[in-house]
Amino acid sequence: MTITISLNNDAINNLDLLPALKVIEPLLQEESMTSQEQQLRFEINYPREANDPRELSEIPEVRLWFVRLDAKYPWLPFLLDWKAGELARYAAMLVPHQFTKKEGIQYNPEALEIFLMHKIFILSNWLKQQSIPTPFRLKSFAQILGYELEDGFFEMIEKR
Repeated sequence: MTITISLNNDAINNLDLLPALKVIEPLLQEESMTSQEQQLRFEINYPREANDPRELSEIPEVRLWFVRLDAKYPWLPFLLDWKAGELARYAAMLVPHQFTKKEGIQYNPEALEIFLMHKIFILSNWLKQQSIPTPFRLKSFAQILGYELEDGFFEMIEKR
């Protein structure tokens, strides 16, 4: 079951998280978050001038809305539909990058690594609180962003 958060100009320009809160808060009341894993998508309706070549992730107002959302729900990548590209798009909202039509998105490597590790630590703690097994999910998360994490890394952070 796909879950969609619809965003428009007003919500984005006013940093209004209500469209996301209406969708995410009921999910938090459910017994198990695993049924919502990788089901969330964003529908972003942010009109631009016809000659505006920017991708949504290059528009400061859109990025700022996602920064605010990430501050509220730092574990949100767990819910994003990774297969539909939502994790890559979410990362693009938060990680400096360049976009070219020929090569697509090119993240700043250091910024992406910091983002990845920050999310790994957040998700590791949050998944434990939810009683959801973590290593496989976190390894998959890292792989989507182009990183391989060793089992020893997860053993080390689980000890602490």
